Amino acid sequence: KATGSVLNWGVGGAATMIHFFLLVNKQGQTRLAQYANYMDLRERVTLEGEVVRKCLQRKDTECSFIEHLNYKLIYRRYASLFFIVGVDGDENELAILEFIHTVVETLDRYFENVCELDVMFNLEKAHFIVEEMFANGCIVETNRTNSLYPILNMDKLQKEKK
Repeated sequence: KATGSVLNWGVGGAATMIHFFLLVNKQGQTRLAQYANYMDLRERVTLEGEVVRKCLQRKDTECSFIEHLNYKLIYRRYASLFFIVGVDGDENELAILEFIHTVVETLDRYFENVCELDVMFNLEKAHFIVEEMFANGCIVETNRTNSLYPILNMDKLQKEKK
């Protein structure tokens, strides 16, 4: 069980980078996209199309790590959703798989068994949760309780207003 904040450190103490985090359905439609660095819309659409095609065409028996351009793609399927993370080549694949699992557990806790519709109809909340967990290309929080604290407080304030 993770307790607290972490920062990714790569070879030689340099911070490693998560370049993007995608949540995609089985039809290849992007439901959530979070990028660490600016990329214009045309580049994003092209990159997402290539990445999604590569990940979705793979069999369940194949490895969940793929090299694509200057990224290492690490993905995991949960029900009808694929969680895809693009990282530097020297990033620890198993640590990223664990991060993906932590994100899914956090979304599950908030949405009570998250599904594609939860993300679609509460996109800003899903983005907020992911942004609490990774920022500027680094994993900043792995504790589910800490990640959900701000959004639960916002929900509480919103209910009090009504």
